[in-house]
Amino acid sequence: MNCLIIGSGSWGTALGQVLADNFHQVIVYGINQNQVDDINLNHQNKAFFGDDVFLNPKIRATSDLKAAVKAAEVIVISVPSSAMRSVLNDLLPLLTERKYFVNTAKGLERGTDLRMSDVIRDVVSEDLRYPIVSLIGPSHAEEVILRQVTLLTATSLYLPTAEVIQTLFANEYFRVYTNTDEIGAELGVAMKNAIAIASGALAGLGYGDNARAALITRGLHEMSKFGVYFGAKPETFLGLSGLGDLVVTCNSFHSRNFKAGYEIGRANSATAFLENNKVTVEGIYATQVIYEIARKNNLELPIVNAIYDVLFNQAEPRLVVSELMLRPLKDEKQK
Repeated sequence: MNCLIIGSGSWGTALGQVLADNFHQVIVYGINQNQVDDINLNHQNKAFFGDDVFLNPKIRATSDLKAAVKAAEVIVISVPSSAMRSVLNDLLPLLTERKYFVNTAKGLERGTDLRMSDVIRDVVSEDLRYPIVSLIGPSHAEEVILRQVTLLTATSLYLPTAEVIQTLFANEYFRVYTNTDEIGAELGVAMKNAIAIASGALAGLGYGDNARAALITRGLHEMSKFGVYFGAKPETFLGLSGLGDLVVTCNSFHSRNFKAGYEIGRANSATAFLENNKVTVEGIYATQVIYEIARKNNLELPIVNAIYDVLFNQAEPRLVVSELMLRPLKDEKQK
């Protein structure tokens, strides 16, 4: 199939390579001409993967969105959640027939509280797209680009379309499962980014494995509680887009969210990081949106509240940890 990747960053490039390895025609669209030229001329994307990683030579890149959209049967959108709506608005006037839309962003839209699939539905009408699929789960681009074993889910409200995308991407190193619980899967991968900031902060503060294991476990509890309230299935949070993505993001310096938390923890403050940060950290936006949604619906999410206080109320991470530990005692299963 003819596949267009919107976004020449690390994840878009890695997914483009998976598709090229599967003998599909791949065009990567990017706005950074240096990255486009690097892919075309050197079969590399050194901005993200350094000098030693070479791409499948069949991948092509372009900065001509109109031509790329016209030829595409499948459009994979690999941009930050904050850019999703503007990218879709750029795409919309170029669409003349139905395309497969694959979302890879793990976040929520600020201002509307919408999940990414809902943002796509809000912008692109049904006559121009097949049912939306989110390709999400525990995955670092730095490993996928090296063809290391990775498992994800193709999540869609319509199973046959999820199966199309499953078959499109699946190969010997990239295994794809299907899932129809769109609410649970998309809320899970958004919320785990917030929890990962907290995990990084614990590491930066010098806490050990015990503390991080507890955080992941209670973070999973909050993810499930939040998702089930909005109609998700509890078992989804024990799958790849729940526990799987939570574990990988909370334990790796490949994760921007973990790295952000680590710097915040080392400084015992978020102020310097927020003032100097130049990269997209999805967990920052997710924390704000989830905190606000929880407040509107009277949902108690102690970890999310604590992260919010650190990021937006200048609370000291070490003090916040103490406050969490001294909360009233309760049964583990208590909601």
